[in-house]
Amino acid sequence: MSARATPLLFLHGNWHGAWCWTEVIAALAASGRSAVAVDMAGHGLRARRPACLTSRPFDAEALATEVSPVADVDLDQAGDLLVAQIKRVGRGGPVTVVAHSMGGTVLTRAAEQAPESVAHAVYLSGLMPASDVPALACLRLPENAGALVQSCVRADPAAIGALRLDLVSGDAAYRRQLLDALYGDVDRAVAEAAFGLLTPDAPIGIVRGTTTLTRSGWGSVPRTYITCARDMAVRPALQRKFISDATVAFPDNPTAVAALDSSHSPFLSMPGQVADLVAELG
Repeated sequence: MSARATPLLFLHGNWHGAWCWTEVIAALAASGRSAVAVDMAGHGLRARRPACLTSRPFDAEALATEVSPVADVDLDQAGDLLVAQIKRVGRGGPVTVVAHSMGGTVLTRAAEQAPESVAHAVYLSGLMPASDVPALACLRLPENAGALVQSCVRADPAAIGALRLDLVSGDAAYRRQLLDALYGDVDRAVAEAAFGLLTPDAPIGIVRGTTTLTRSGWGSVPRTYITCARDMAVRPALQRKFISDATVAFPDNPTAVAALDSSHSPFLSMPGQVADLVAELG
């Protein structure tokens, strides 16, 4: 391990938790690299599940109307939590942060708040919105046409305060679409196991939040975007737009690009390759 190598911190995306990085961290540990994964606000061990998913008999109306127990979680909270996690891991020094999917929005906020604490911001098919643009608006852009996740959301996010997945659905087509959206190239047994660990509610406040980007904040942090060529959640055209928009906004600090031939979750389908790539960047 290089003497210059920084600690690595991994942040997951919507509905996931620190658990999804297990194999990547194991591969890094085998090479002697320090790495940890953390839970995003409202997710993992910080998640709270709606009663409608476990109450019996199952009530489809409650699924669509019960206010989420994480409805009060927003981007401010998520950003503050990540900054605290980064500082704890870095122990006063900078950390390379790798964020997947919606975790990218939180990484952007954290890097704007505490740029001195982020040695390198790495977006793994991550949401990397432009200044003052909510992630939700990005997901609705023409560049994300064909994405499979949005139609899997059950209930009106504005009404319940979350993007809710029906993780107990008996609809085989619905389940298959969600698996294809998130885990298209993942071994099916692993994908099914991951499905069982998902959190049903992703706080809408994170998706709707915005960050004003500055040259001295996020614009000063070295960044790399890792594209996923077969992603059906954050489509390749949207990934390319994030990269080009950031470089236009901060031309003195262009976005470096790396590529994986994977679906949305390469930490499960090719964890060794993800570990090798991240180790080179950090």
